Order: sequence, then structure tokens, then C-alpha cells
Amino acid sequence: MNILVILGHPRAGSLNHALADAACEGLRQEGHEVVFHDLCAEKFDPALPGREIPKGVEADEVVEAHVRELENADGIVIVHPNWWGMPPAVLKGWIDRVFRPGRAYEFAEGDKGEGVPRGLLKARAAVVFNTSNTFAEREMTAFGDPLERIWKDCIFGLCGVEQVHRRTFSVVVESSLEQRRRWIEEVRETVQRIFAER
Repeated sequence: MNILVILGHPRAGSLNHALADAACEGLRQEGHEVVFHDLCAEKFDPALPGREIPKGVEADEVVEAHVRELENADGIVIVHPNWWGMPPAVLKGWIDRVFRPGRAYEFAEGDKGEGVPRGLLKARAAVVFNTSNTFAEREMTAFGDPLERIWKDCIFGLCGVEQVHRRTFSVVVESSLEQRRRWIEEVRETVQRIFAER
């Protein structure tokens, strides 16, 4: 399978980087082709220019390459921290620019955007790994876990990805080296299980 792995974290050597590395390694061990992007290291420009908004308009060369990789992916892995209940800006901008109308989703003929779109992505599974410094109980009671809705319903579900698995690792600031090692191994095992050839 062809798996797209996207990392959205600005600090080299972070736990997010280790998790993304483990995902790539685990997938390659199972014989999958991996396309990996560290958006911050690559200095991906998250600002969506007005000229890119209309359907059918070709984006710049870098973004167009990302769009093709997304279209060709059999599976998708996203790794990012929970910042204010959202992905970091670079990752949100990647979504804005790469999940293009007519490429990741489309509306029925005559629908100008008020209806329910049809997903176009061929990926049938996506995995999202988050890190957080909020306890899970507080995340649910105080905030309602907005990342769950964002990824499952607002992004992947809308674009036709049927199976979305999300795992949050917390509380990072209080975690031991041994705990982080267990999380890294869990990522490796999770991607191998979810993207097992059927």
C-alpha cells in the first residue's frame, strides 16, 4: 500500500517526530511505500492564496505535488500536537491548500456548496496521533474533544475516508522516558495493524 505520513510539529527531536518516525518505520517493515512530509522542516507555506480557492485552479508546484500524493494514498497517517483544541497552523494550512475541491471532495452538480459533498479520496483508512498536556477526562468534560470531530467528521469523513482511528498520548510533560518508549512502540504496532494487507 501507498501510505502518506504527515507531521506537523516545529521542534526537531520532539515526541511528535519520534512518533512519526515510528509510523514510517513500522509501515516500511510491512512492505508499504511511505511518502513522508515534515511540514515545518520543509517550510510548507500554510497561507491559502485567494487565487487557489476556486475548483479547477491549479495550485503552485509544491502544493500540486502534495495534492497528487493525497489522491494516490491508500492510507494516511497524521501526527501533531493538540494546540488549543486544533492542529498547529502549518497543518491546518496544509489541509486548506491540499484537500482541494474536485480532488478530495466534490458537490453534486448544481450544488454551490450548501449541500453534503461526496468524498473523492481513495484512502479507506486514516490514523491520527496527537500529543497533549491535558488529561483525557478534562479534555472530554471541559472541551468535548474537538480534534475527534475535526478529523473524523469535518475532514476525513467529508472526503470519503471510511475508517478513522485517532489516539492521543497524554500527559506528555509528566511522562517518563519508559512511557514515551511504550507510546512509540504503540504507534508502530497500530499502523501495522490498521494498514495490514487484506
